[in-house]
Amino acid sequence: MILHEFISFDLLRVIWWVLLGVLLIGFALTDGFDMGVGALLPFVGKTDAERRLVINTIGPVWEGNQVWFILGGGAIFAAWPPLYAVSFSGFYLAMFAVLAALILRPVGFKYRSKRESAAWRNGWDWALFVGGAVPALIFGVAVGNVLQGVPFELTDFLMPMYPGNFFMKFVGLLNPFALLAGVVSLAMLLMHGAAWLTLKTDGPVQLRARTIGTVAGVVALVAYALAGVWLALGIPGYQMVAQAAANGPSNPLMTEVVRGGSWLDAYAARPWIAIAPVMGLAGIALATLGLRAGREVWTLLFSKLGITGVIGSVGLTMFPFILPSSRQPSASLTVWDASSSHLTLFVMLVVTVIFMPLILAYTAWVYKVLWGKVTPDEISNNQNSY
Repeated sequence: MILHEFISFDLLRVIWWVLLGVLLIGFALTDGFDMGVGALLPFVGKTDAERRLVINTIGPVWEGNQVWFILGGGAIFAAWPPLYAVSFSGFYLAMFAVLAALILRPVGFKYRSKRESAAWRNGWDWALFVGGAVPALIFGVAVGNVLQGVPFELTDFLMPMYPGNFFMKFVGLLNPFALLAGVVSLAMLLMHGAAWLTLKTDGPVQLRARTIGTVAGVVALVAYALAGVWLALGIPGYQMVAQAAANGPSNPLMTEVVRGGSWLDAYAARPWIAIAPVMGLAGIALATLGLRAGREVWTLLFSKLGITGVIGSVGLTMFPFILPSSRQPSASLTVWDASSSHLTLFVMLVVTVIFMPLILAYTAWVYKVLWGKVTPDEISNNQNSY
């Protein structure tokens, strides 16, 4: 028997669905506070010295945190190629906006302090704001559109087709529910960034971060609860009527799907998944209270718990759907029909088992070395600071 056949194709698909979720959560937990800090920069730092202090809380770690973004994109490309093709075809301009915003971050970090001009530095500070706020908002908008169903069709050759031109594809994403999901994402990452700043700074910057983070936490909590109610009452779900043969080929058109019912029907079928939204609500609420009370380490941990719950609730609610289609429900991508081959998933799993512990160990070591607060004296005495 060939080695990879010891693990069934369906089991490997579920494993890679879980791993994709882990990578997305890892990205939100690490690079999420980078984006949150960037979006907070013009508001928590009133002087040049304070803004340098804020930037240097994430300066040593943001590049390492980007690894999770790269891993997530790579995993989608290699493990779920139909998802990669269909999503990038439909979200092309949105992805371009995210990448353009993310490019502003390294440029801003490197060039901000190259000149003494106040106007120069202020301009780069707002560029860093865009680099943090825009991706945080668009990621949430994308999730909101996925929950509603994306308007694509698949030809007999599995080529994705979208109505309208590139511009209309982008404008079409900006519907009310998707914007609400964007508010959840942005507010949640602002709270996360504020939690990081309370841990890494003291003085006026910390106080402002606590104030803004508390407001962001309340907004995230209310918006997340409202999105849940809206999802239950106003947005139809998707149901799989007939699944393709077990261990079958990755062809979504071989699976019969209908649109109807509610996404929240999943909680009646699998009650245990309610732990995810409970984690989301509890984590955000406790992080908000922690910010108000000045609890530094616990606030960051609760913030991470909330983010894990929010992202996990989306994936568990939708399972086994990954990218449903509102125009052609039978073309919806699911865990069972949108993956790479059996052998590819197995080889990727072996590589992941070897290298993921190394990434986690390296990340833990970096944060251990850089543990502690960033001070103005440290910045002024360190020629490598931003």
